[in-house]
Amino acid sequence: MKVELTTVGKVLTRTSGYLDSLTSHSLNPYRGCPYGSSLCGVGCYVRHNPWVTRGRAWGSFLEVRQNAAESYLAHVSKERRWARRHRSDFSIFLASSTEPFPPQESRYLVTRKVLEAMLNEPPDFLVVQTHSSNVVDQVDVLHRLNERCRVQCNVSIETDRNDLPELPNHGSSVEKRFDAARRLKDAGLPTLITVAPLLPIADPDSFFQRVAESAHAVCLDHFIGGDGTPDGRRTRRTRLPEAMELVEPSSSELAYRGRMERVARRHLERVGVGAEGFIIRC
Repeated sequence: MKVELTTVGKVLTRTSGYLDSLTSHSLNPYRGCPYGSSLCGVGCYVRHNPWVTRGRAWGSFLEVRQNAAESYLAHVSKERRWARRHRSDFSIFLASSTEPFPPQESRYLVTRKVLEAMLNEPPDFLVVQTHSSNVVDQVDVLHRLNERCRVQCNVSIETDRNDLPELPNHGSSVEKRFDAARRLKDAGLPTLITVAPLLPIADPDSFFQRVAESAHAVCLDHFIGGDGTPDGRRTRRTRLPEAMELVEPSSSELAYRGRMERVARRHLERVGVGAEGFIIRC
């Protein structure tokens, strides 16, 4: 994978499409994702975004936006005014098209510096979306930020299986991500587990019981609708649906989400479905 040091002009992006109903802005400290070559990368909707990939294979590159914190501070006042005028609040989704806590974060600290900048200029609401157990390295700054604004931590755990046939392994293990979610919850941070995209679950009752122990809420999102197309046609061009069907027939159909939702509701009070489910409604 090629790692490149870059700068970004404006790191705060006004949301549209899938995120439009969730937050006023998105913020991506990196472009590209080192987990793009792992299991989550196979079904990642960003791999279909030519503006991000620029013809490069998803998982083959990572652009480190060294000035992300400085860019945030330079534009936050203007974007806060815009959000409060045109939206209900100034809210940020971190991150919509990259992993904010890749292995490289321990060296470059780009996301850490952004979070520290937010301590001085906080949004009204921050959603942290991650597929990495490395998020626990930032519990201290997230806890301090939660005293300045509302913070919600979303940890993606799409299955209880360690692998699917003929597909790469997880970038961050299921076990480590469950542990990370539990540690965020124990630190007093509102925590949601996103089962997205929903993959075949071997033992649904045990899985959702563990979700209930590790988080305050759960969201289920299938690749149908979740990959930016109403019928999941983007994902159907990948190897993911075939692998899903090999271990759980009909799991690549939207009805599977409904079956798992019914199991989830046996274990959790707060169960979200689709895009709206990514926010814990208090």
